[in-house]
Amino acid sequence: MSIRRAFADLSVGQVHYAECGDAHAPAVLLLHQSPRSWAEYRAVLPLIGAHRRAIAMDTAGFGDSADGGVPASIEQWARVACELLDALNIGQVDVVGHHTGGVVAVELAAAFPDRIRGLVLSSTPFTDKPFRRARAQRPPIDEVAPSEDGSHLAALWQKRQGFYPKGRPDLLEAFVRDALKVAHVEEGHRAVASYRMEDRIGRLAQPTLIVRATLDPFAAPHAAELQHHLPHARIADIDGGMVPLPDQMPEAFSRTVLDFLATLP
Repeated sequence: MSIRRAFADLSVGQVHYAECGDAHAPAVLLLHQSPRSWAEYRAVLPLIGAHRRAIAMDTAGFGDSADGGVPASIEQWARVACELLDALNIGQVDVVGHHTGGVVAVELAAAFPDRIRGLVLSSTPFTDKPFRRARAQRPPIDEVAPSEDGSHLAALWQKRQGFYPKGRPDLLEAFVRDALKVAHVEEGHRAVASYRMEDRIGRLAQPTLIVRATLDPFAAPHAAELQHHLPHARIADIDGGMVPLPDQMPEAFSRTVLDFLATLP
């Protein structure tokens, strides 16, 4: 199934997205982690697109999407995502978010509840005060100092290598390509670290699936806490999943998403 790519003219400028599937089918919006792009879902799009209209957007300021000079925040990214839905004449959508994308999905559902039918929160952290305090005390996740000999590219690779499956350099290559397109590689992590999810998550009434990648040390511990705040949600484990879950295990990821969406009214 072919992937179609296009731009929408939104408040921040041109926002890039890719999609698969019947334009008249129920829509699914896929939101990526930081500092990735729609390409995180390259292998997922045709699998979900076989059953739904699957749309993977580049978050404002990432991939090929403009940021309009507006300061980065989860709230801003959610507003732009809703603008894309308007531009595509999509009244209601199911949202799938991975890592940062999951945090944006929470804000989308809280800010625009009538537009969001169901939620899949994949490897999504619960960003409350203890999370923000802990993140403030840790060194930057992906930031590396530029070097004339290019050694900072290897440093960027090595920072992520332990959290990616062995024997899959293609996944690290995809990460580095996307990271190099971002003006400030830590911007997404900072936006997550400043988001007050504890003030927003109580607004969520949509059916929700929490996807736990069992070998993701950053996000897996948050699944039970998310479920505590979303008692109507259930947890689905994907064994062996790591930080790059959607492009590491696209079949298992897509099957988990589609099985959940099939239960919605």
